[in-house]
Amino acid sequence: MERLQDRVAVITGGASGIGLATARRMASEGARVVIVDMNDEAGDAAAEAVGGRYVHADVTSADDNERMYAETHAEFGRIDIAFHNAGISPPDDDSILTTGLDAWRRVQEVNLTSVYLGCKAVLPYMQKQGKGSIINTASFVATLGAATSQISYTASKGGVLAMTRELGVQFAREGIRVNAISPGPVATPLLLELFAKDPERAQRRLVHVPMGRFGEPEEIAAAVTFLASDDASFMTASNFLVDGGISGAYVTPL
Repeated sequence: MERLQDRVAVITGGASGIGLATARRMASEGARVVIVDMNDEAGDAAAEAVGGRYVHADVTSADDNERMYAETHAEFGRIDIAFHNAGISPPDDDSILTTGLDAWRRVQEVNLTSVYLGCKAVLPYMQKQGKGSIINTASFVATLGAATSQISYTASKGGVLAMTRELGVQFAREGIRVNAISPGPVATPLLLELFAKDPERAQRRLVHVPMGRFGEPEEIAAAVTFLASDDASFMTASNFLVDGGISGAYVTPL
């Protein structure tokens, strides 16, 4: 089934984790994929693997956001899908009592400001087309408090979710859908690194997942691809939780 045949998709943070899994899934369903990242070696490899194009860009830069979408449109003549997925979760983002202002601002820039800049840059292309699908990566922590505090990360994802709702409402009658994907803990390199460095902290996350396991990047990629496709044609301004049941649980059976 090729639900995205000949559609053009731009994926930020596309060289690894959820972004790479989504690039593979969208390409398998017929999309032409543009991978945006700052890791040139991984980005080139990912683009080659999916038969797509790699663009080096800093998603916190307004100029780079404008350029990556301008280059995509110049090459393909259209932009159908924008998946704003790049994000960080550094160890110095912790309790509000210990997280410094520099750490706070860095996470906000990468996780929230980049989504604002990406949406601002791509929306005019979609307005001219009269259609498009934007998917922004939020998180289950935008919906409920995290067991392990990451104050700036949590606040940034709440901002992504609120902004996504507003954009989804604002542009609905122009044929542009804007939705948020909210993953639970996923076995990405970021989380696996946390497991290696602090197994106790990682275990505090796992115990809250009713399914008893972390998600796989491919499972999130499937949900993102659904949101990008016409199968989700009546969905906009939505929060699509793919979290193994975390947000529905009061207590988790052992």
